[in-house]
Amino acid sequence: MDISLTTPALLFPAISLLLLAYTNRFLAIASLIRDLHAKYKKDRDKMLYGQIKNLKLRLILIRNMQALGISSLFICVLCMFLLYAGLLLIGQIVFGISLVLLMISLALSVWEIQISVNALNIQLGDLSDIKPE
Repeated sequence: MDISLTTPALLFPAISLLLLAYTNRFLAIASLIRDLHAKYKKDRDKMLYGQIKNLKLRLILIRNMQALGISSLFICVLCMFLLYAGLLLIGQIVFGISLVLLMISLALSVWEIQISVNALNIQLGDLSDIKPE
């Protein structure tokens, strides 16, 4: 397979948008954790503690998603440099590594979304008995 300088450059917009989405998720969860933490300090409700624990796991996943996405972007740039320097085989290998890091980041994103949906389903579980009027 032959790749040119433009091949790794195709990942730049995708990775940039992905990192923006990850950052937005991080900020939303960080805000929610701060609010729940303040409520927990007042009430010491065990349910709030469980929610904070769940959010802490999601925060760790998002941090790892961001780290892998940034690493993918960095290695993508390294690939472009290697291709520019004429080191095609090494550039291809580095590009493959960049793609693997991006795939792992996306897999963590799916895991984080599943945790989020499960938490929402638990939260809404007590409303299943209520019928709309």
